[in-house]
Amino acid sequence: MLDKQSKQSRSLWTSRFAFIMATAGAAVGLGNVWKFPYMAGNNGGGVFVLAYLFFILVIGIPAMIAELIIGRRGRQNPVNALATLSVEANASTSWQGLGWLGALTLVLVLSFYSVVAGWSIAYLFYAIEGIFVQAGPNEIMNVWRNLLDSPLALTLWHSIFMFITMMVVALGVNAGIERAARWMMPGLFLILIVLVIYAAIEGNFKEAFQFLFSFRPEDLSARAVIDALGQAFFSLATGAGCILIYGSYLSKDTDLVKTVMIISVLDVLVAILSGLAIFPIVFSHHLVPQGGPGLMFHVLPIAFSHMPGSQIIGTLFFVLLLFAAWTSSISMGEPLVALAQERWQISRGRGSFYVGLFAWVVGLASVFSFNLWQDVKILDRWGIFQVLTDLPINILLPIGAFLFCIFVGWIMKESDVREEFGVTSVPIYLLWRIGIRYLAPLGIIIVFIANFI
Repeated sequence: MLDKQSKQSRSLWTSRFAFIMATAGAAVGLGNVWKFPYMAGNNGGGVFVLAYLFFILVIGIPAMIAELIIGRRGRQNPVNALATLSVEANASTSWQGLGWLGALTLVLVLSFYSVVAGWSIAYLFYAIEGIFVQAGPNEIMNVWRNLLDSPLALTLWHSIFMFITMMVVALGVNAGIERAARWMMPGLFLILIVLVIYAAIEGNFKEAFQFLFSFRPEDLSARAVIDALGQAFFSLATGAGCILIYGSYLSKDTDLVKTVMIISVLDVLVAILSGLAIFPIVFSHHLVPQGGPGLMFHVLPIAFSHMPGSQIIGTLFFVLLLFAAWTSSISMGEPLVALAQERWQISRGRGSFYVGLFAWVVGLASVFSFNLWQDVKILDRWGIFQVLTDLPINILLPIGAFLFCIFVGWIMKESDVREEFGVTSVPIYLLWRIGIRYLAPLGIIIVFIANFI
């Protein structure tokens, strides 16, 4: 373990509320805003939601607690923490390779995430300018096409988003990440509530509610179960070290189980409220709901264009998107900067610059994949952007998550794990241990295999 002086000098969250806001921000991302509602509506509605909640309980929460245990026990960046805890468990220090795998995953995800989040900044300015007000579908589609066709515009928004992300990380745990989360997460919830109220008044709330929550057991297919399992696991941001590094700043007296339960509830709440804010507006204009960028940047601007107060509502929506993306990207940058600090004694400011610059350069491949390199295919099959998104999300992240569960469930000493778990209730601990040793790894394997079927 770290020596006492190092432990005492390490930053800690100033309160449990600060930790909850920061970690909920890491979990809540662009996927909560568009992916969960769409997947629920197309996979059985209420049945999918029930399956999703079930998997959150039996897989997502146990895995998140496991990563927090590594972080709080190790009190270092993911690479050093895993190396230290491996020695403590009399295991091979090769486990630190899991930390390096997480670092690679985070660089790749941050690189393309910054490009996608840059779209939300561009559309925020478009909404403020009133470009979508009374605009026709063709005009709105042209806005989207013109953005993707311009490498300079995409690079500009990508640069701005990367800058504001690493600026927060450079300020540190308390002055940067904690302070940003304290106002961005409440702001995100406030905007969501306003949009839900607006959607209930101006949109087709009944149809949207049925789309999301209609309970038809016959709609629960094998594919829907796999999707619910994958969404439950990956929506909590485990598998790459984001949760681990946030756990390393967590005080010993924080109840992990209660805290993770609160974070999970907030994460699910954002996903459900997003659906109730988006789909009433979509259905009121008889538009077809779709997933991915199409929903955010094609369908919704068309719906906003002819609604009362469309300029204000559109602006609020893209602020919401920006906040969701920003809090997630901060959590991706922090483990990388902590690694630079603790592994190579680089200052936080300089480390933030180096990490941001490296991820920004990698992100240029995503930028050019939409224009200059749009005809380039990897192995004559996959586009560059598809590779940069699918590799970390569908391959590296599941592998990392699986190994984190194995490390806590099978490698660490049970006495150390029990000490960090900190719950006096034996049944709760035993249920969690069963989940982390058997259910979570099995669920991850199923999702991993399903991605290639």
